[in-house]
Amino acid sequence: MTTAALLLSGGASTRFAGQPKALLPAGERTSIRRLAETSLAAGLDPVVAVVGTHRAPIAHELRGLPVEVVEAEDWYEGRTATVQAGLRAIPDDRDVLLWPVDHPFVAARTVDVLLSVRDRDDLAVWFIPTYRGRGGHPVLWRAGLREDLLELRPDASIRLLLPELGPQVRRVAVEDPGVVANVDTPEEYRAALDLWREREAA
Repeated sequence: MTTAALLLSGGASTRFAGQPKALLPAGERTSIRRLAETSLAAGLDPVVAVVGTHRAPIAHELRGLPVEVVEAEDWYEGRTATVQAGLRAIPDDRDVLLWPVDHPFVAARTVDVLLSVRDRDDLAVWFIPTYRGRGGHPVLWRAGLREDLLELRPDASIRLLLPELGPQVRRVAVEDPGVVANVDTPEEYRAALDLWREREAA
């Protein structure tokens, strides 16, 4: 089953004084390049990076990789607007791994786990990785969710769809704190980076 990757990097990074979170270091690579290379290594196709105000530097960072960079013209309306711009660039028969750039420390094996669970579960349409009971990212969607996602208002929360899906939402426990390490602020980024370095060293 072919699965696409949708990498989200459409925000203005106001908490980082305008420095794109996509360009923050994640080891020897930037966050966006790590997400892209991990997605490509997992066999995801296509890999689409959605950008907003920081299109030029992010596109430059992804040079040399088979990644399509899509500009979300209405990125300022919210994350859903950015998601929708990316979905329109993905064939409608593809499942989609949604990976926001503010979760750059997810282990590659977590992507493999989500894909493996999807392949064995014929009921679920939305797969959420969890760490110690907390849900995080990236999430995996079946292709059948596409129209529901595109019909949301650009400023609405995607999570509005969850209640009506009931048992079709599968929570997948993983031993990966990266899925809940949301780097919304410089302090959160430094803490997540330190934890990731410790785990990599171990």
